Amino acid sequence: MDSLLHYSPIIVAVMIFLIQQRIVVTPEQLEKKHREIIEDIEEKFVSIHSFNDLKEQFSEMKEKIDRIYDFIITVK
Repeated sequence: MDSLLHYSPIIVAVMIFLIQQRIVVTPEQLEKKHREIIEDIEEKFVSIHSFNDLKEQFSEMKEKIDRIYDFIITVK
């Protein structure tokens, strides 16, 4: 216990330094940062469902273009 009391000013100084440099965060700060990251992701990236829908539409367009191409070739 005496050794802990002897090093307590150093421990307090280290804890203050860690808090000031934001090395140690509170759960509230962590939740706030998490929400910011989620918002950034929603703005910059597309959802997997939207991507799959778009991919399906491209496949349908490719099929239609292939049919048109085949029709043009057969007509000539």
